[in-house]
Amino acid sequence: MPIYITQGRYTREAIKGMIVKPEDRADAVSRAMSKAGGRLIGYYVTFGEYDFLSICEAPGDTQMMATLLAAASGGGVTDLRTTVAMTSTEATGAFAAAGDLAPGFKSAGGV
Repeated sequence: MPIYITQGRYTREAIKGMIVKPEDRADAVSRAMSKAGGRLIGYYVTFGEYDFLSICEAPGDTQMMATLLAAASGGGVTDLRTTVAMTSTEATGAFAAAGDLAPGFKSAGGV
């Protein structure tokens, strides 16, 4: 299954609510991923530009997008940024495939 790394921010209202009633958001993310046929690999609260980072497996882009849209629709998170990650074995296969394709590919503006 593809692996997705998502970063995001909590809204001001979400932060206020979690200060009043602290909660482990990993549980909610894990349940949502499970409903979409995937799983939560890791969930971290982070310093800096983003407030959290999650690493998830999902059956595909459609299921991951559905989970992200569901999370965003609640209004507690914003600025979601998701990256698809590949294992080093998958990347090695991609490099090998590129080696087969590269000789026949004409670059833009190439003569």
